[in-house]
Amino acid sequence: MAEQDWWRGSVTYQVYPRSFMDANGDGVGDLAGITEKLGHIADLGVDAVWLSPIFTSPMKDMGYDVSDYTGIDPVFGTLQDFDRLIAEAHRRGLKIIVDQVISHCSDRHPAFEESRVSRDNAKADWFVWADPHHDGTAPNNWQAIFGGIAWTWEPRRQQYFFHNFQRYQPDFNFHNPEVQAFHLDNMRFWLERGVDGFRLDTVNYYFHDRLLRDDPADFRPRPPGAIRPYDMQYHIFSKNQPENLEFLRKIRALMDEFDARVTVGEVGESHHPIEMMGAYTTGGRLNMAYSFEMLGPAFTPAHFRGQIERFFKGAPEGWPCWAFSNHDVVRHASRWETHGTDAESVAKQAAAMLLSFEGSVCLYQGEELGQLDTVLAYEELTDPQGLAYWPEETGRDGCRTPMVWAKDAPHGGFTSGTPWLPVKDPQRAHAADSEIGGRVLGFYREMLRLRRETPELRSGRTRFLDLPDPLLGFLRGDGVLCVFNLSPDPVRAETGLAVTPLLAQAASIDGTAVDLGGSGLLIGRVG
Repeated sequence: MAEQDWWRGSVTYQVYPRSFMDANGDGVGDLAGITEKLGHIADLGVDAVWLSPIFTSPMKDMGYDVSDYTGIDPVFGTLQDFDRLIAEAHRRGLKIIVDQVISHCSDRHPAFEESRVSRDNAKADWFVWADPHHDGTAPNNWQAIFGGIAWTWEPRRQQYFFHNFQRYQPDFNFHNPEVQAFHLDNMRFWLERGVDGFRLDTVNYYFHDRLLRDDPADFRPRPPGAIRPYDMQYHIFSKNQPENLEFLRKIRALMDEFDARVTVGEVGESHHPIEMMGAYTTGGRLNMAYSFEMLGPAFTPAHFRGQIERFFKGAPEGWPCWAFSNHDVVRHASRWETHGTDAESVAKQAAAMLLSFEGSVCLYQGEELGQLDTVLAYEELTDPQGLAYWPEETGRDGCRTPMVWAKDAPHGGFTSGTPWLPVKDPQRAHAADSEIGGRVLGFYREMLRLRRETPELRSGRTRFLDLPDPLLGFLRGDGVLCVFNLSPDPVRAETGLAVTPLLAQAASIDGTAVDLGGSGLLIGRVG
């Protein structure tokens, strides 16, 4: 693979810095702690590390509310700590990708503090401001993701400002060229400092409809469990605007000034997401789009096959990045445990499945240990989403609890202080040095080695086999067969192919058939 295209078929390991490793004992993970544990990541055999936000922030939304785009928040360390992390990662052959949260910022950002004072200052048009209706109500019906209307009144301007998320996260006005230039300059700062790419948060939220037209009602039946007014609308005006595509070309042009850099965009959309991922990764825009489509409860052959086929049919020149877990969803070992024989077997099967998919892959810290979601009491929560919607939604803290390095160490070896979220016994059972955690970790290392050493698993095209439920089967390239039993019950897969096993779990070969036990899998060389 050419160095410029290192990201094709790559595997990225997501680090949630607050919860990875605390080096100074204040209970919050930091850059020095990540540097200390880079050996763990490198030994897995991944290509890159994605750092969730580390920039200066009031931390009301754990760094997704940035107040300085070129500063490191003191809770994580200093710019010098970041430089040391970059140098050590590169020494170990790891790329570093940093989160860029540019659709919105913190209300403590100097630009917003200036903008909100009056209608005639230098930053007056940097954010989305609108007059009220004659009766004082908000300019339109746009809803905020975390609850309530997406507009907050500013008495000094006698106007509302727009925020897709919390009221302390005002949206930038990307129709203003100065805003675009500001963010491109901030990206250049980090590129010149040596980062290898950006994960672009909420990449389809940058532009809003200039006319501020109402979002229509969702044309689909309300999905089960949807409790937010936001979920009742079809967001064709508050985000997903065509101007987004041209700005992505500007980002790509900046990236192309540097060697071997990459962009991966988080496409947060419930309507036509696969099609949007395709559009965003063709025509000189993003290198990859990060998919939400495998982060939910669906665990069927038809679901996984459908996402992959739809993407490559709709965007044969595009490129996806698949994931099963991240910092925003229940960990997949918990989500899918009932679909297999036990959580450990499901964790191993999920690793083999994800790492055999066509595209690039992102792993979330702790999934290589088969880690489960943490059950938290209300008083233990920090996440604004959980605090707003408890108990119908418990929020995202359950997947953000600290990494457990040592089963018997205080706080699992994460910190010498009091951790910002608790380390509980079910998570200790999956520590890196525990029996379960060690077995799953060993399996991940083996599967990652297989993907790295098998060209078909990184770059081979996919041809799905027509197998009955609960079997998922496909060929990568011409020579590698992958078959998975997505159930706890034994089943036979009649593949019609003779294979030599490369990696297996609860599987045996009988001629051209494969007998798979519950959560069984087989990856083999054809012929």
